[in-house]
Amino acid sequence: MKINKFVMPELIIGSDSIERVGESCARLGARKVFITTDPGVLALNWFEQVLDSCKSAGLPYVIFSDITTNPKDDEVDRGVQIYLEEECDAIVGVGGGSPIDVAKAIAIVATNGGSIHDYEGVDKIVFPLPPQVMVATTAGSGSEVSQFSIITDSEKKKKLTIISKSLVPDIAIVDPQTLMTKSPHLTATTGLDVLTHAIESFVSIAATPLTDVQAKSAISLVAQYLRPSVASKMNKEAKEKMAMASVQAGLAFSNAILGAVHAMSHAIGGRFLLPHGDVNAILLPYVMEFNYLACPEKFYQIAELFGEDGRHSGKKAIEYVKQLSLDIGAPQRLSDMGLQNSDAAIIGQVAIEDACMITNPRDITAADVERLFKLAL
Repeated sequence: MKINKFVMPELIIGSDSIERVGESCARLGARKVFITTDPGVLALNWFEQVLDSCKSAGLPYVIFSDITTNPKDDEVDRGVQIYLEEECDAIVGVGGGSPIDVAKAIAIVATNGGSIHDYEGVDKIVFPLPPQVMVATTAGSGSEVSQFSIITDSEKKKKLTIISKSLVPDIAIVDPQTLMTKSPHLTATTGLDVLTHAIESFVSIAATPLTDVQAKSAISLVAQYLRPSVASKMNKEAKEKMAMASVQAGLAFSNAILGAVHAMSHAIGGRFLLPHGDVNAILLPYVMEFNYLACPEKFYQIAELFGEDGRHSGKKAIEYVKQLSLDIGAPQRLSDMGLQNSDAAIIGQVAIEDACMITNPRDITAADVERLFKLAL
């Protein structure tokens, strides 16, 4: 039996678990907490619970909310400056993938120096990071449990993919009640991001029995609960199950890495600043069709997890994803988001260099990426 590694944070999952933020930081030895979030989360009533928990634990805090979708290197720079000026010694990220990825990036630069650009790639972090507590408020990114941080290079208009086990947070808090404030569109696209994480990690060449368990469970949960979660903000069971799916998919991809969907999505999102979940939703079925040749037996299993009879054709999994996307009103074409045929070449060049491409199950070239891009237009 070959040796497998599986890394994960301490997990606190359940209703009102957001009230454990202060206590979690205190357990990790924090004296002053740096909280990253975005303006949308900052405006929600339940965000006060995070602050109250820090007050109850006797922890002063600083809030940094100057964060956008597809967070950028200059946002990280500003955060690092404030973190150091305020003499903080622990980081809390509250929100979806953007605030959490920025929290991780600030932790890197604040303790290791230089620029976030210096850490693009795998295992570039040398010195230990400050305690990290991440609070997921979307069933989507999985960043709260992963060893990834994705930051946009403003000058080159590309996303920096940073991978290191140092980025796995110390504690991840997942409170399904925060999902009840999300719009149907955001619920739909972040939910398809969960599905993309689960499928890409399941077919990854770095998949293991440990990651397969998490990925398969996440696929099954999305099939059962994404539609009802989109249909009603108040469906508590659906929110709880999608929160669990997001965590499990996050654990799977953190350890098995991803594939061509994410490599292409990083290239597109970095250049055009489009929402990550929207782009993944469009690309997923096209990349599944491309990868089918490499691992048809995995696609049989995916079809069965969707409730389809996969014995005769794993391609039923691809058809299921297309129908699910239509049912929940997810975006269908890249052209609807302003992309054109002329963008294909640069996307092909950038995507093929992304670290996520290494674990794609089928060999892929820049020309293949261009063709997939045009199919998705």
